[in-house]
Amino acid sequence: MSNPGYGKRSAPNQKPPSARDFDHLPPREAAIAAYIDRLPDGSDISVKTLAKVLPYGQCAMGTVLRRLEAAGHLLWDEIVVANETQLLWVTRTTFSRTARDADWWATFARGDVPAETQRPTRSRAFILLAALGRTNPSLSLSAADCALLEPQVSEWFERGAGEAELLHALTAGLPSTVHHAASLARRRLTDKLPPVRTATPPPTGSAHPGPRTAECRECKAPGPEAALLDGLCRPCRGEHAPPASPPGTVARDDVRSRVSQVRASMIPRQDRPRGRAGVTIRRRGAQNRTDPSTGAS
Repeated sequence: MSNPGYGKRSAPNQKPPSARDFDHLPPREAAIAAYIDRLPDGSDISVKTLAKVLPYGQCAMGTVLRRLEAAGHLLWDEIVVANETQLLWVTRTTFSRTARDADWWATFARGDVPAETQRPTRSRAFILLAALGRTNPSLSLSAADCALLEPQVSEWFERGAGEAELLHALTAGLPSTVHHAASLARRRLTDKLPPVRTATPPPTGSAHPGPRTAECRECKAPGPEAALLDGLCRPCRGEHAPPASPPGTVARDDVRSRVSQVRASMIPRQDRPRGRAGVTIRRRGAQNRTDPSTGAS
């Protein structure tokens, strides 16, 4: 720990600690930043003290602290401390787990607490486009590209497309070399735009049920519920059932007897009359053929 009034000071309005606070830093800088973040306020985080407890020399430690300052995690502030006999220039170090920009640190150095600005809320389409490069490095898009393609992706979502369908349309069958990721994504979003899906098809097994079947309360004969008036079928109500077939239809029992009659009236093939050679028996509606031997017709 440093003398009272010196050492580490924590910046205000920091986010809660998480495992990804320093993922944007190189491994060495991230490890030292995480160590400083865990130290309590008032700890001595000078170059010499840190070099004594960490496996890095003073030169390396000075380089790390300058890089943390450039990344927005540190501010070195020189102040004058006066006592009864002398004036001392003292460097105070303020550490912020959350990276800050130069304007924020400048406002803080003047003694004001900077107002926290809310980050703009990103849409579902923008988040999907920004994450493309994680699984497909050849489709890494810039922030400007994501903002440009955001309306097209939103239109896919408005037409009922899901994220899996959209990702398949963007990433399936990529060429070996992608020269311009934004142009390829824009072309695929345009060419593969799905049709408007007005209604979602019903799931399997939810089809409209057919007519309900009931039983007559007298004879227990099954039938459609609409035909059983007061729970009775036609015979039980005293009504005659409509004919099962159109008028003039031959009954099933008479079919065989009629077929037998037709077969009996037919002349066997061996008993049919045959004409003489060269003479054809004239049939109704046909002309006589000429006898080739006599020339008579």
